[in-house]
Amino acid sequence: MKRIAYLVRVRPVRASLLTLALLPLVLSGCASTQSPTVPSAGNVFYGDSRAVETVTNEFGSTDLQGIAETMTRSLLQSQPIVRGNRPLLTIAEVKNKTSEYIDTRSITDSIRAQLLKSGAVRFAVDTNAMDTQTEELRRQNQTGLYKKSKSKKIGQMEGADYRLEGNIASIVKRTRDLHDVYYKFSLLLINNESGVIEWADEKEIRKTAVH
Repeated sequence: MKRIAYLVRVRPVRASLLTLALLPLVLSGCASTQSPTVPSAGNVFYGDSRAVETVTNEFGSTDLQGIAETMTRSLLQSQPIVRGNRPLLTIAEVKNKTSEYIDTRSITDSIRAQLLKSGAVRFAVDTNAMDTQTEELRRQNQTGLYKKSKSKKIGQMEGADYRLEGNIASIVKRTRDLHDVYYKFSLLLINNESGVIEWADEKEIRKTAVH
């Protein structure tokens, strides 16, 4: 920058040309610190993930969000949770009884995440994650790779007080002009020791497409 200032003072005409020539290089150097923008190959844009989704009348993001929020709010008001001291829960994958593919794991993941954020409950690993849990304990205790004073001991896992089980079913009706789908999501909270159903709730959704 000092050399450019010097040239401006001694040779104003040539310095101006030099400054214009160097300007793109200076600007490109400044721009390199910013995140690059990748050109889009089509009409791609970000939308509101919370917006009501009505692309089709199949199960969608709005339905998943509504189910998770309704079940979480209801469960947090139930007696086992209100009177409990952060009870330990586990959750089973929701059974899909509909005729369409539904990622039921996403439903249980959303419910579990919202319950954990509330701070009112704790979660033990579910059956899908148990293999990973036991393999981790085996590696720490049987491979000789870990200090015995630092490895987590076998036989210290906590049993869940309650488990959540649910299912989603649907009734589909079609005519020449209409396609109507009724969904019902049911969720139960079961006492693992007594086998008593302590809480249950349902969420109903109806979606109609007019052709």
